[in-house]
Amino acid sequence: MKLTLTAYHFEELVKRGYSLDVIFMLKLVQEQFDISTFCQENVKIGALHQSLVRKGLISENDVITTVGQELLDFMETKEFKKLPKKKNTNTEFEDWWKTFPGTDTFVHKNKSFSGSRSLRINRDECKLKFDKILLEGEHTATDMIEALKYDVFHKKENSVKTGNNKLSYMQNSLTYLNQRSYEPFIELMREGAKIVETSAPVGGTDI
Repeated sequence: MKLTLTAYHFEELVKRGYSLDVIFMLKLVQEQFDISTFCQENVKIGALHQSLVRKGLISENDVITTVGQELLDFMETKEFKKLPKKKNTNTEFEDWWKTFPGTDTFVHKNKSFSGSRSLRINRDECKLKFDKILLEGEHTATDMIEALKYDVFHKKENSVKTGNNKLSYMQNSLTYLNQRSYEPFIELMREGAKIVETSAPVGGTDI
């Protein structure tokens, strides 16, 4: 294992609150070294491991995040280059949060559906989970938002077709994220699926 370290590397690391221990463990994870035994046998190493998770450098299952990879890439630079700042995901989360239905009561194509559940819950926990998902680097905020729109749209469409409120079966926002229920819809949209608006039925009866 070889690490590049110059004065400007050291200065940037100190500015961001990273130690050389952090870099070393991150390199071990990158090289797929099993650090679980170290963490179990040494309290300090276990605490360092948790620190990497909290800082968003690795996921809970020891996968390097986009922030962690940027840090390692920075360590490989041979000329002066500032360490990239962590992206602010507040706006992206707000867009996702507003897209998620507040309740299962809605109107779609002149049809009214009554519900009894609150779907948008645990905002702070959802924000933490949303940020962790983005840090994994597999999905973007746009992926998450568009997949959610697709999911909700088709639940509403099926509600009109069947006369049954399909949104009532939707998970609440935190469960939706924890169980990664967005993934099938991201895959569908990557394969070319799109939201296609159709005209409202004529002469229908409100429910």
